[in-house]
Order: sequence, then C-alpha cells, then structure tokens
Amino acid sequence: MAKILMTGGAGFIGSHVVDAYIEAGHEVVVVDNLESGSLANLNPKARFHQIDLLDPSLEAIIEQEEPSVVNHHAAQVSISKSIADPVNDARTNIIGSVRLLEVARKVAIPNFIFASSGAAIYGVQENYPATEDHPLQPVNGYGIAKLTVERYLEYYRQVHGMRYVTLRYSNVYGPRQDPDGEGGVVAIFIGALLRGGCPVVYGDGRQTRDFVNVRDAVRSNILALNVLLNDGPGVILESPAFNISTGKETNVLQVLAMISSILGRPGDCHFEPPRKGEVRRSVLDYGRAKEVLKWQPNVDLEAGLRDTVHWFLARNA
Repeated sequence: MAKILMTGGAGFIGSHVVDAYIEAGHEVVVVDNLESGSLANLNPKARFHQIDLLDPSLEAIIEQEEPSVVNHHAAQVSISKSIADPVNDARTNIIGSVRLLEVARKVAIPNFIFASSGAAIYGVQENYPATEDHPLQPVNGYGIAKLTVERYLEYYRQVHGMRYVTLRYSNVYGPRQDPDGEGGVVAIFIGALLRGGCPVVYGDGRQTRDFVNVRDAVRSNILALNVLLNDGPGVILESPAFNISTGKETNVLQVLAMISSILGRPGDCHFEPPRKGEVRRSVLDYGRAKEVLKWQPNVDLEAGLRDTVHWFLARNA
C-alpha cells in the first residue's frame, strides 16, 4: 500500500479520488486551501492540511508526511477567470504546480500523477476525436497552464528521473460538482433548474463536449497509481499522457434536455453570447488509456446524469 499526498482532495474530483484510494487501503494526506473545495467533501480517514501550494511551510509538511506518490488535482478551473485574471491563474496553476514539483524533488518523492485537461490543451481540434498526439494549441489561460505543467513534468522526468502519469480529462461531471461555479455545465444546469430558474446557455447550445462521469475519472487514478507502483523503480512510461474520455460528442442543449427530462421540469433556457476562449467542438479518443492503463469508460451519460441529479436532490432535501 502507498502513502499518497493528494492536492485538491476536498474538491470535486479530488475528493472522489481520495475516497477510492482509502477504500483500496492506501494512506492519504490531503492538501487543500479550501478556496474551491469543501470540508463536507473530505474523507474523515484522510489526514488534512489546509494550506496553499505557495505557502512556505508546504515543504516541511510534505517532508514530515513522507508520501511515495503525489496526486495533483488542486487548480483554478474556471476558463473565464483564467481570461479575466491571467496573473492569478498562472500563480495558482503554474507557479503552485512547479513549487509542488520542486518540493517533491527535494524530498525524493518518485511518483507523480497530474490532473490535466485534454478538453483545454488541444484547443480548436483538427481531428475528431483527438488522440494524445493531437497538436497542443490551447486558446485560454487555463489550457496554457495545464500544458505548461505537462512540460515541466517532462523536464523533471528527463533531468531528475521523476516518474509521472498525466490524465487529460475531458469534461468531468458528477456528484459534488459546484452548481454555483463556472467549470461544470451539468451541475450549473441542475442547480438552476432545482431553484426554479432558467439556465443560461452561451452561444447557440450546439457546441459539443465529451462528458465523462467522475466515477470513471476516479478509476483512471487507481489504474495510473497501479502502473506507477508496479512497473518497478527503474521504469518510466514512454507516453505518460492519457485521455480520460468517452469518445462521444454531446451538445449542451442535449444535456439540458436530458436533465430536464430526469427532473420532470421544463428545459427552457436563456441564451447569451458565446464566451471567449471556449472551443466549438471537443471530443477525445481514449485508445491509449485502454491499451496501457486498461481503462475505458463504463458509465453511460444518461445513467450518470440520473445519478448526479439524485445526489443533488438528496443534498437539497
């Protein structure tokens, strides 16, 4: 069993990964500044440090905990915020990540898992679905930051021998996603409909995304950990980046219609102009993850939306 340092472990995806690691018998230490995470998401069996990645005491905490793996999910995830305030976005997503990598190097942590974003770093796609070999051409600060950290990871592999896996998520949805945030249209739609409001759709609603359920995203973290721990100390993956996706396109209006049907409520919406920095189509190929990690998506979109709606209903009740 491993001892894992989990950044963003009180957040949407990160908290689910923490639960799965603990259920598998691993020891988990969570680092989260709670800027977007919540103590309600935190697994009580995890040891918790409320701290920012740029806090000077981070190194002492990690040195004391002595993890063998870092799983880095902490991030500023709003594309619109990355455009409105690129300096803060870079501070959090680039400088914070590099600080974490440097601390991991200093205390000799050999394994690193990074939550990246295929939906953001490929930019305007030339091929559908995009493989990991697709040109990396992000069109917003969030995607630029994710790509930059991927480059730093490769540097730390080449120069310092750090082994890593990068999980390039498509659009993850599921329980615990913030309905009042800007990074998850499924949660935003559910929240608006449950409040009796009219969801906002940016553009014409025909823009597509590749919606992957958080349970499937979690399994990719379990399998990535297994690869890192079981391939031996001298083995470094030749292709460390993996799309975690479904390979299926669904447009925003279709998602709204499915959620409205599950709730039994009208799916009326309010249209506003498209947001800057967002692509028209996004869909990723998960063939490499299937071949190497033995991962593939298991949760059907309609079933996943139903589970997510039921979670929100139970929480509101």
